[in-house]
Order: sequence, then structure tokens, then C-alpha cells
Amino acid sequence: MKTDQLFDAIRIGETAQVESLLNENPELIHEKDARGSTPLLLATYYGHMTIAEVLMQREGTINAKDASGNTALMGVCFKGYPEIAKMLIQKGADVNVQNFNGATALIYAATFNQKDIIQLLLQNGADPELKDSRGLKAVDHAKMQGLKDIVNIFEK
Repeated sequence: MKTDQLFDAIRIGETAQVESLLNENPELIHEKDARGSTPLLLATYYGHMTIAEVLMQREGTINAKDASGNTALMGVCFKGYPEIAKMLIQKGADVNVQNFNGATALIYAATFNQKDIIQLLLQNGADPELKDSRGLKAVDHAKMQGLKDIVNIFEK
């Protein structure tokens, strides 16, 4: 099955195979895996910047969501890939989209101590006042984790 081949190639970072499969079957760009991830979501989750670039050159799925409502930008914010986050934002990723629990990229970055990504998100319009389904903002998550440096970013 071509879909499985594509997702396997993405997981192991086989850029040439990803390109070949997409050239043969351009519609694969819109497929989702068993967890609801698009090719771009999976590539960014695994930190494969080159594959992510290849995928973004094709028809846009930059703000597509997985089965939990997470986007590629959200994934890189908790995984800690600032260069991929920057690339996604430059290509039009929505910095304020919320998943099914109300979490945002900024909430993930704050929760997982991603200082560089927090600054990038704030510089690009991320709203620090957005609250998740528990009524918590990004700064609240940082406080719960005891991340004083992160809290200081929000309280400046």
C-alpha cells in the first residue's frame, strides 16, 4: 500500500523515497495514518526538516490536524525543533490554533520548556492569553512545571 510506504519513508527520513512516492501519487499528500497524522505532521514530529520542506512545496496542509486536533507546529513546540517551527511559521502556520483540549503551540512550548520557540511564537503573534479547556494559559503551565525562566518571559 502506497500510503504505508509513504509514512514508513517519512518515519525513517528517506527524502528521496518520499519525493518518488509523491511524484507517482500526488494525492498521498492528503492521506492520514492510523493516528490521524498527515505526512507533514509526521515529518515535523520526527524532526525531518528536509522532508517537511518537500511536503510544504506541495498543496498546503500546513494547518491540518491529527486525531487530537494537533498541528505540525504544535508537535514541534513540545518536541523542541525551533528551526522547523520557524519554517512552519514562515510558510503560514497558524500560531493560535487550538487542539481539542484547547492547547496551543505556545502552551506546549511553555509546558515543555522551549524558550527559543516561545520567543519565536510571541514574535509572530501567538496570544499568551488563550486558555485551554482547564482555563489555563501558557504561563500557568510553566508555573505548574516550576519553569521560572519561562514564567519570566510572560511576566516581562
